[in-house]
Amino acid sequence: MTSQFIPPHGGYEKLLSFQKARIVYDGTVWFCSHYLEKRDRTYDQMVQAARSGKQNILEGSQASGTSKETEIKLTNVARASLEELLEDYRDFLRVRGIEVWTREHPYTRRLRELNRQPNVSYDTFKKGIENSDPAIAANVMIGLIKLTNYLLGQQLRHLEQAFIAEGGLRERMTRARLAERARQNRP
Repeated sequence: MTSQFIPPHGGYEKLLSFQKARIVYDGTVWFCSHYLEKRDRTYDQMVQAARSGKQNILEGSQASGTSKETEIKLTNVARASLEELLEDYRDFLRVRGIEVWTREHPYTRRLRELNRQPNVSYDTFKKGIENSDPAIAANVMIGLIKLTNYLLGQQLRHLEQAFIAEGGLRERMTRARLAERARQNRP
């Protein structure tokens, strides 16, 4: 029996970064439908950036079995898409003369408390995301995006270390083939 060189992969739904990105996507769809005009180009751009963030985490996770390089690239694309989305929310507030909450704002602290709870979902943040005050809704989304990007940064560092330690598919294939040859040549 040969060594398995394609490791288990997928499992993106267990990734905290994916769970948060899903909340960001759902929240962005709600936000845009309530605070932007459908014909506004920013509406589509924001929804697509949120979708790209979520979907690239999924795609990278699925590709990870055969390409760590692809997983790393797609995880970084997810982070870049969410960074673009973050700037759209900041622009929304800036052009309306609304401040972005500081790190010590009471609502920012409350958002951090909520994020520390186990098994958070959209419903955990629904009151803030679906707030009738766009300043609150946008700032909650900003906080969620920042956290998601932080998690993606941590994930990228982990992926980098895993690649250094384990190598890529070609290296694993070579090790598996050499191990099989050695097994076949045993007396």
